[in-house]
Amino acid sequence: MGHDYTRETAAEGVEKALKLLEGRWKLVILFHLFGGRVLRFSELERAIPAVSQKMLIQQLRQLEQDGIVRRTIFHQVPPKVEYSLTDWGQALCPALDALLTWAAEREAPDGG
Repeated sequence: MGHDYTRETAAEGVEKALKLLEGRWKLVILFHLFGGRVLRFSELERAIPAVSQKMLIQQLRQLEQDGIVRRTIFHQVPPKVEYSLTDWGQALCPALDALLTWAAEREAPDGG
């Protein structure tokens, strides 16, 4: 990783990364797609019943525009659309696992 960060540019970089994940449902969507899973829109809707169709479409579009989610359209009747993570999106998994572990440490009885 040939990046020479200052404290300021490092903080800026992390803020930018966190902005990509902002949104009520983005993390939930990611966790459903981790591990190379490929899901159709209807499967994502069923997997996340609390999200509205409009909001799910919006969040998926943003994730797609940011290069995290890949949308594949199959031109058939009826048309089929599948969602999966790009390699870059999949690379988020260990980073989010590390965040989970970090957060859990705060709640541990012997931790801080």
